[in-house]
Amino acid sequence: MYYDFFGFREPPFSIAPDPRYLYLSDRHKEALAHLMYGVQGQGGFIVITGEVGTGKTTVCRCFIENAPQHVDIALILNPRLSARELLSSICDELEIDHAPEATIKQLVDGINQELLKAHAAGRHKVLIIDEAQNLSADVLEQLRLLTNLETAEKKLLQIVLLGQPELQDMLALPELRQLNQRVTARYHLDAIEQADLPAYLRYRLSVAGLRGDIFSPAAVRKLYRQSQGIPRLINLISDRALLGAYAEGEHQITADHIRQAAREVHGSSRPKTTGGGREVSRAGHLLLLSASILVAIIGTIWLFQLPVTEQTLADDLEAPAISGVIERVSDPVVAEPGFDTAEPNALPEPAEPGVTSFEFERHTQALTEAFGQLFGVWGEEYDARQFPVACDYARSVRLGCLERQGSRRSLEFLDRPAILHLRNGRGDTGYVVLRSLEGDTASIELTGETREIPFRQLEQYWYGDFRVLWRMPEYMSGDGFFAGTSGAQLWMGARMMELADRISPNQAESARVKRLTTEEQVRWYQEAKGLTVDGIAGPMTIIQINNDLGTNVPRLLAARVGNSG
Repeated sequence: MYYDFFGFREPPFSIAPDPRYLYLSDRHKEALAHLMYGVQGQGGFIVITGEVGTGKTTVCRCFIENAPQHVDIALILNPRLSARELLSSICDELEIDHAPEATIKQLVDGINQELLKAHAAGRHKVLIIDEAQNLSADVLEQLRLLTNLETAEKKLLQIVLLGQPELQDMLALPELRQLNQRVTARYHLDAIEQADLPAYLRYRLSVAGLRGDIFSPAAVRKLYRQSQGIPRLINLISDRALLGAYAEGEHQITADHIRQAAREVHGSSRPKTTGGGREVSRAGHLLLLSASILVAIIGTIWLFQLPVTEQTLADDLEAPAISGVIERVSDPVVAEPGFDTAEPNALPEPAEPGVTSFEFERHTQALTEAFGQLFGVWGEEYDARQFPVACDYARSVRLGCLERQGSRRSLEFLDRPAILHLRNGRGDTGYVVLRSLEGDTASIELTGETREIPFRQLEQYWYGDFRVLWRMPEYMSGDGFFAGTSGAQLWMGARMMELADRISPNQAESARVKRLTTEEQVRWYQEAKGLTVDGIAGPMTIIQINNDLGTNVPRLLAARVGNSG
């Protein structure tokens, strides 16, 4: 299997819309930001268009996974339906009981009643229709009528249309001008730029578990010419190129590999014919057979690991997710469905003496319970009934919530106890609170006790998703920073003066740093620590300040637990 040959844990260029593999180019960030902004608005329509294969569906899946907790989403994937069939599908998605022979009026009445009930309960309903260019004008008009239900403050249904560019042409039709006027946000998703392609490839390779580059510069240039920046074509050609390099025993992808792969993907190469008929080469048969086998035997257990260079790690952790949108909307916490059994036929490896073998069913818990354990590590008592949104409670006790993806190295970089999101081979999910980490021994918090388990056993269920709490400075309040206020300047200035003495190589450098403005001092510190240099003291910068100044907070690394260093 070629992914074993290259060192992958899973195929890096699958065309399945897996949100983990969504590389957030500037265009994809903006498309996702439009979706996030739209569902916070007052109802109506959001329209996202793009050419085939530009990543519309993957952006949609990423949005669904990170939608605000109060949002309920109905997803329609096959819109080639009549008005009545579409309304029936919407009722199915919203779990509205209806008779099979219900009329359009009965279906609309049922939807309206459900929307009113949801509004009264503080819920917001969003209908997403993929491949919306296949909707007829009559069905689009019926959708517009669904958005007529409203209160004095807002419309009760948000509709998101995802489609190819011809969707915009449809909406421009005179008979759909009323619908077109109700579009509150629209965005056209273009292909990625050539300058983004190397980062796109590195990102997908890192998600699949590979460290480093395997595409030569010439291969990258050829790949962009052959794909024109369309993510689906990039993935198809790259996957075939990997297969071709594997067949030749080569560990680097060259321009020749890309050229041959592009011929196969585009179908522009025709084998010679004899006797008036076409012959498929034996090598072609073998390649197709190998590809089919690969697809059939791909495992379902994934491990996620980012590149371990400190600069890349710090950049990934420091950068706000979708202009801060994802980080905020991931805050709400509700109890999740139960998880019943561990991965079938999976036996834990023997543990060291005094160390418990990790058992998925016994040692995982719901997210609400995990937050209760994590707040307990910080000396706080969390009542989910009083604070359904855990991060709202965190801010009330001057703690911040940070949700990220990474590897063990990422956890050590932050050095804070963390909630790890786990999943077994059957799709059951659960959470554990990682209290401390020393070598291969991890301490996890359970109700009323702490258990030591081998981290390697825990890691086989962990995809890289984690949450940590961090101590907020006194000048922070609510959701944002009061940047530029006297309190912020005093707090940051005092700590930068101390850090200048601690980490400057000599007194002259320390004196120079102390003469800088506060923003310049923050930039100096970020550069010195390998963080994103933007002059803004975000969560990662403040966490590292607290680490360097020995702030007395819970630490992850076992050697530091319980002390202020």
